[in-house]
Amino acid sequence: MSTKTRSFPGSGAVRETGRLYALGLDVARSIFRRPFQFRELVQQFWFIASVSILPTALVSIPFGAVIALHLGSLTTQIGAQSFTGAASVLAIIQQASPVVTALLIAGAGGSAMCADLGSRTIREEIDAMEVLGVSPVQRLIVPRVLAAMAVAVFLNGLVSVVGVLGGYVFNVLMQDGTPGAYLASFSALAQLPDLWISEIKALLFGFVAGIVAAYRGLNPKAGPKGVGDAVNQSVVITFLLLFLMNLVLSSLYLQLVPPKGM
Repeated sequence: MSTKTRSFPGSGAVRETGRLYALGLDVARSIFRRPFQFRELVQQFWFIASVSILPTALVSIPFGAVIALHLGSLTTQIGAQSFTGAASVLAIIQQASPVVTALLIAGAGGSAMCADLGSRTIREEIDAMEVLGVSPVQRLIVPRVLAAMAVAVFLNGLVSVVGVLGGYVFNVLMQDGTPGAYLASFSALAQLPDLWISEIKALLFGFVAGIVAAYRGLNPKAGPKGVGDAVNQSVVITFLLLFLMNLVLSSLYLQLVPPKGM
C-alpha cells in the first residue's frame, strides 16, 4: 500500500523561511571561525561599493529635496517654518537614508551577489567545494555578507550627508528659508541616538540583503533562467523584509529613546 505525505498550505514558505534563518545563523557562527577570508572580503567590499556608490549618490539628492519640499510646505501651512530644518534632517537620517541605502545594496550589490552564487551552484562548484571539505558558507558567503554590511554603513553616511545638503539647498533657494533657522532647528531637536539608529538600521539591512541574496543564489532552479528568477526573487524578498524591519526598529526606537527636550 502506498502512502502519500500531505503538506499543509504554506508549508513550502515555512520551510524556505526556516532555511533562510538557518543560513543566517550559520553565517553568524562562521564569522568567528578561522581561517578568515580577508582578501575575499576586500574584493567583495570594493565590488559592492563600485556598483552602488554612484546610484546611491544620485538617488539621495532628489530624495532629500523631495522630503525638504514636502515638509517645508507642510510646516508653512501650520505656521512652523522654523522647524523645517529639524523635520527634514531627522526624516532623512532616521528613515530615508538607511532605507535608500539598503534598497540600492539589495538591487545592485545583492543581485550581483545572487547571480554569482547562482552561476556557481548550477555549475556544481558549490557541490565540489563541499566534497573537498571546504565550507561554502565560510569561504564565499561570510565575506560577501560582511562586505554588504560594511558598504551599507558607509553608504548610509554618504546618503545622510548628500540628502541633508540637498534638502538645505532646496529649502533655502526654493522655499525662501534662512540658513540660520534651518541649522538652528536641527541642532535644537536632533540628538546623537538619531545617528546611531540610522547606522544600526543600515548594518542590519546590509546583513539581511546579503543573507537573502546568498540563500537564493545557493538554491536556484536548474538552468540560466533559474538563476535569473532567483535574482528577481532575492530583490523582492529583501525589499519586503527591509520595510518590515524598518517598521519594527523605528517603533522600538521611538519607545526607548525619548525625544530631545522631554
